[in-house]
Amino acid sequence: MALFVVAFAARAILFALFPDPAYPDSFYYVEVARSIAAGHGLSVPFIWVFAEVGNRIPDPATLPIPSNAHWLPLASLLQAPFVTILGPTAFASALPSMLIGSIAAPLTWFIARDMGARSVVANAAAVVVAIPGAATVFMAQPETFGLSMVLVPATLWCLARGLRGDGRAFALAGLLAGLMALARNDGILLAGTVALVWLADRWRAWRSRHGRHSWSHVEDRPPIPLLAAVIALALFLIVVAPWWARQLATFGSISPTSASGAALWIRNIDEWNSVTAQPGLATFLAQGPATILASRLDGLVAALRIFVVLVTSVVLLPFLLVGMLARRHSVDLQPWFAYAFVVFAGATLLYPLHVPGGTFIHTAIGLLPHAAILSMEGLLLLVGWIAGRRRHWEERTAGRVFVSGVVGIVIASSVVFGVPTLRQWQAQRDERTELAAALTRASAPADDRILSIDPGGIAYWTGHPGVATPNDPIETVQAVATAYGVRWLVLERNDLAAAMGPILAGTRPAWIGPPTFTIPSADGGVPKVALYPVCVAASDPRCQP
Repeated sequence: MALFVVAFAARAILFALFPDPAYPDSFYYVEVARSIAAGHGLSVPFIWVFAEVGNRIPDPATLPIPSNAHWLPLASLLQAPFVTILGPTAFASALPSMLIGSIAAPLTWFIARDMGARSVVANAAAVVVAIPGAATVFMAQPETFGLSMVLVPATLWCLARGLRGDGRAFALAGLLAGLMALARNDGILLAGTVALVWLADRWRAWRSRHGRHSWSHVEDRPPIPLLAAVIALALFLIVVAPWWARQLATFGSISPTSASGAALWIRNIDEWNSVTAQPGLATFLAQGPATILASRLDGLVAALRIFVVLVTSVVLLPFLLVGMLARRHSVDLQPWFAYAFVVFAGATLLYPLHVPGGTFIHTAIGLLPHAAILSMEGLLLLVGWIAGRRRHWEERTAGRVFVSGVVGIVIASSVVFGVPTLRQWQAQRDERTELAAALTRASAPADDRILSIDPGGIAYWTGHPGVATPNDPIETVQAVATAYGVRWLVLERNDLAAAMGPILAGTRPAWIGPPTFTIPSADGGVPKVALYPVCVAASDPRCQP
């Protein structure tokens, strides 16, 4: 209970500092939850990326659209009851994520104690998970971080118990993996890990009977029962089958952006939000092996960098490596090693272009609880080795001192990493509230549609529906604006489609009028934010000289 309170208090402080969603994922989950609570079902009044509508201009081009063609619904489904009861407020959206995420700290303590770790390891690892250094700033965001930090380690814990002979725990892992598959697309990798662990354990048992070494170096235990695997699969399907049925009925595919090639076969990240690009296997292979290999390696490097910063806050990295080396044969950690391999393989082979944009941040966070335990064990091993060579060191006391110091550094790093991010979010929030006021002064009707790079965020702050500015030539942007009857264009200097650069610099086509509102930049260059009228109808006088 104390660990839960500490974790929730940290998240409450973050909410007090910045209560609103801060980036596209969060805006999207909040909007879907509010739509459900308002009785409009799974829909959103904006197109956040054109991959969600098949990388084309739909005919007819309508808003709102069915939601969750790419992102999955669990975070929104959990928010919806809170929004229904408390109203469409930032607190209603953030509260379920804060409550669920706070469970990760006591869960880490239970996992550590169950695998035989000392109390100092369990306590320290749980505090690190409660205030996870570089990742702390995301902990109050109304999205999937809290879900990943609970569902992933809980599933891996159940798998470890299954390897130790608890068939019921292994079956429960199927249910938890199903919930994770409803939270994120890469949740299917967790389900794959469940299957991988069962198959590897069967292989171990077969090799054991033939007198060979097994994968986990334990030869005298029976394999996970087939019945447990069948029940795990059944529970997984019970969770995901209704959602798959909805996706088939709505989009014709259980994973629309994967089936279209928009998620898997893009050659660069610009194609993710393009109307003219038609990603597919043929165009992907046409790049040639050198380009494909380079993009895969870039994805792996980016994933490793994110892991080092987000999971270890850099500080824990050497201790984690020691702990991994020491525990490499432990049955309790085999599922974690298997899952780490699977997610890094996914980041390298399946979605490397999405890794730098934030996809792997959400994946890596699920590795944190076990990584914290391994880091504390690695630290104590190093302290014990040094104490054995120092006459006046008492190992137990030295261990507690060093563990406390490292935990304190991790907590301090949450400020170092978090303050710049919070300032960036606050600056963007202030700019968008000014933009909302400018639209009010312009007497823009509530149904006026806005073209922007972040239509979810613009909709959250202004209340206006919108469409993403595609990464295409200006003629295609005009076609999008015409199809959707767009009335306004918002350009933000720090996040800009290539075709919009000249407009922000002052060179405009005839269908875009002079800016009605700008926020000047501190360096005297192009504005930080600018609002333009868009005149796709000949009768619209706002763009005339």
